[in-house]
Amino acid sequence: MVLVDANVLLDILTQDEEWFSWSEQAMRGCLAEGLAINALIYAELSAGYRSIQELDAALNDSDLKRLPLPYEAGFLAGKAFVKYRRAGGQKRSPLPDFYSGAHAETSGLRLLTRDATRYRKYFPKVELIAP
Repeated sequence: MVLVDANVLLDILTQDEEWFSWSEQAMRGCLAEGLAINALIYAELSAGYRSIQELDAALNDSDLKRLPLPYEAGFLAGKAFVKYRRAGGQKRSPLPDFYSGAHAETSGLRLLTRDATRYRKYFPKVELIAP
């Protein structure tokens, strides 16, 4: 199973001029393994939609399984966030990214993203699919 980061889905949903082609091809390449999101990825996507029905309609044809967030991943995400802040990380709200990385690690999922730097540093066990 492949956890799909919000940035890849946003590239496709918004038909981003720079990243649409890469993101679409990468998702197609992972279809046989199964594609998934979690509630935090869903929350990140929701910012661009007026209602839950509108977002669900946009995701309807995407073959995305909706996975629950494991508590073990929450613990690991918190620890990674503390490590990030102690190392001088300035971004105040990267916790959803840490949670997705932790979710992938604790559940043995591959992660499809085009923002691999932080995932590589804090979740080196996660196999990334990235440009």
